[in-house]
Formats: sequence, C-alpha cells, structure tokens
Amino acid sequence: MKEILMKMIADPRYQKNIEYGEPRSGHPEGKVKYHIAALEENLEKLASHGISEEQYLKLKFLIHVHDTFKAEAIPDSTIIHPNSHASLAKKFASEFTDDEDLLNIIQFHDENFALWKQFAATGTYDIQRLESLLETIQDWDLFLMFIIIDGSTEGKDPDKIRWFIGEIRKQKDTKVDESWILWKQNASIWRRSVLKDTHSVLQKSST
Repeated sequence: MKEILMKMIADPRYQKNIEYGEPRSGHPEGKVKYHIAALEENLEKLASHGISEEQYLKLKFLIHVHDTFKAEAIPDSTIIHPNSHASLAKKFASEFTDDEDLLNIIQFHDENFALWKQFAATGTYDIQRLESLLETIQDWDLFLMFIIIDGSTEGKDPDKIRWFIGEIRKQKDTKVDESWILWKQNASIWRRSVLKDTHSVLQKSST
C-alpha cells in the first residue's frame, strides 16, 4: 500500500487537483491540499486508539484520494452520479488498487452526511439507503474511522458523526464508538499553509 500511495501522489492529475478550492462552508481551509493536511494530523491522533498498520495505510490512501477530483466534478451531483467527485475519485483510485471495499468507501464517504441531512430536516431518513450502504461496506471499523478523520475539522459538526456511529452500531459490530471522535480545531494547519502560499506569491510578484 505504501508503494501504491506514492504512485498515486506522484500522478500529475493528483498534483494538479489538490490545488483546487476556495474557502467555503464546511471547508474554510479552501484548497484540497489543506484539507489533506488537516486529515493527516487527525490520522495521527486516531492512531492512539490502536489501529493496525494496514488500517493506517488504507486511511492514508483514503485521505489523499477522496476529495481530489472535486476540481473535475459536476457541482452538487448525486453521490452515485458518474461525474460526482466521489465517482471520479473511485475511478482514479481503481487505477492503483483493486480493493473493492476500499473503492466503495471512496464512493460512499459522504453518504453519512446525506443521511444526516435527511434526518435533520425531517426527523427520519431513507432506511433503504442505509440498508444498501450496510450491505455494500464490509469493513465498518475502517469506514467509521475515516468519517471521524474527515469530519473532525474546522467547519464541521461532530454531532453528525456521533449520530451516524450510533445508527451503524445498531446494525453492525464495530469497535469504533463516539469516544473515538476527534474534535480539535485544525485552523493552525491550513492557516500556516495559506500564509506560506501567500508569502510565495508575494515573493514571485516582487521579482
């Protein structure tokens, strides 16, 4: 997995797309590369709960690929639309791995948020949609670890993660519970990155 990750990160499509993004709701850090930096810090924190090397490397792979194709996606498309950022990321990742469950986690990494939005708006949600997800994802420890990593950044609400973990634990055996949730503002990471980029731009403009 280390070699696969290195090959993916070296790909010109990856290098180009991580420069995409402006500060917005849920992603005040802006660029994809700043989101990745925040998630890598979260991975190191999550490791203290005791995760295997295989889980660690798979989570790192997910961190680097899951949002990397937002630059090429059709905005606001459904999760399973072929040109959603999730579908494009899954297609890209499939060039590097044939791990079906890992690819499905990429495809459905925002499904928890979609279900929570339904619940928040109406007090209920599409049970069949959840059942489909329960059948599709095999490694629920890994899936929940990743949504904790992805959802524990500035601009995101940990209650959404807590709710989803509770719903999954009603149906599946998993060692991951709400005590795993990370909630620490990662503003310092992306602010440092933004300042570094700004300094670089100013230097170039002055030469």
